[in-house]
Amino acid sequence: MKIRIKKSLVFTALSLVLIGFIGFVEKKDSQRRFQTIDVRVKGIEDVYFVDEKQVLKSIMAEFPMLSAGLSMQEVNLHQIEKMVEKQGFVKNAEVFADLKGNVRVEITQHEPMARIVRPTAADGYISTEGVILPTSPTYTSRVMTVEGAFAEALLRKDNISESHPDLLELIRFIHEDEFWSAQITGLDIPRKNDIRLYQQVGRQVIEIGDATDLEEKFKKINLFYEQILPAKGWNAYSRVNVKYKGQIVCE
Repeated sequence: MKIRIKKSLVFTALSLVLIGFIGFVEKKDSQRRFQTIDVRVKGIEDVYFVDEKQVLKSIMAEFPMLSAGLSMQEVNLHQIEKMVEKQGFVKNAEVFADLKGNVRVEITQHEPMARIVRPTAADGYISTEGVILPTSPTYTSRVMTVEGAFAEALLRKDNISESHPDLLELIRFIHEDEFWSAQITGLDIPRKNDIRLYQQVGRQVIEIGDATDLEEKFKKINLFYEQILPAKGWNAYSRVNVKYKGQIVCE
């Protein structure tokens, strides 16, 4: 009986301490005043689409009440976070306040892998996650180009990771490989499953068909570089077809 009473008293005491602590925190929070906003963009090499000053300008335009001395209870961090994540090329945003009343905005950018080129309309980018992104008036990323009627249709989508996973895997394969990212400058996709590669060095158009069996197809392209070109010369052929199993067709 005594043990039960002791446990009950301890539980009551802990509950009172917790309630007192919560009340103290809430009181301190109500006393906190907004000071300033600090925007930080996590760097990605050669990617500068998200401008910290522009993001800050957008926040202040959307939330004009943010001025020094405003109670932190009136600062909706969640709304600020949602607004920032709608900005072009913002992949993720985390917004939080420190004990001094400074609001911190930490941004992760989308990384473009390829640029979809259209001759009569605005271009767009494909990110590493397959997200279709707009271009920027202030910065251009040096990435592989993708063109053709089929490629242009991709700009009507928000994300191609589910609708065209094989194509996304091809673009990612080239983007992440040191040699191929330097050698392959562009893709031409006039129709589905009709993909052509353009090279930095060499005038041959390389036809790979669809975006499946990439390992086998790129092994054949390597074979073409290592054995056929040294024997025949760089200008011997204008077209190389590796779409069929076990074959390299050069014309």
